[in-house]
Amino acid sequence: MLNENIKAIRKSKGLSQQELAVKLNVVRQTVSKWEQGLSVPDSDMLLSISEALETPVSTLLGENIIESEVDDLKAISAKLEVINLQLAQRKTTMKRILQGILITLCVVTTAIFAILLTLESSYLGWDYSDPETAILGVTFHSFEWLFVRIAPIILIGAVIGIFLTWKKA
Repeated sequence: MLNENIKAIRKSKGLSQQELAVKLNVVRQTVSKWEQGLSVPDSDMLLSISEALETPVSTLLGENIIESEVDDLKAISAKLEVINLQLAQRKTTMKRILQGILITLCVVTTAIFAILLTLESSYLGWDYSDPETAILGVTFHSFEWLFVRIAPIILIGAVIGIFLTWKKA
């Protein structure tokens, strides 16, 4: 009877065995043994349990206690609320990270455009008789050719992404 009452009251208070054990300064296995009826707390510990569970000792020693569904629903509701808040925070964080990446992509693309404009394809005037210079010149020209064609698409996509993820006040 005591073991069932400890378990029922602990659950109705929304406490795990570990949480009750911490309040009583015992290990979780001790609480488990009490609830399974494998051991019985001494009188001093019984007083500590009644204080931790905010229940009179007579109730702990008395008749079987039926677990309250209302308390269970409240505990589940509280846990779900915490989970929903965590998910909302995670969504907000991911949104900010995505915005940061998109803004960085816009800045980097614009900076590379500015650098290419400043260089004015100076590699076109190089002496390509040296194979290493020729490879380097072709590499620069290939990068510039590819960048000038792909960068506007990336830039437009990033700007659209920033507007779509922007928090509406």
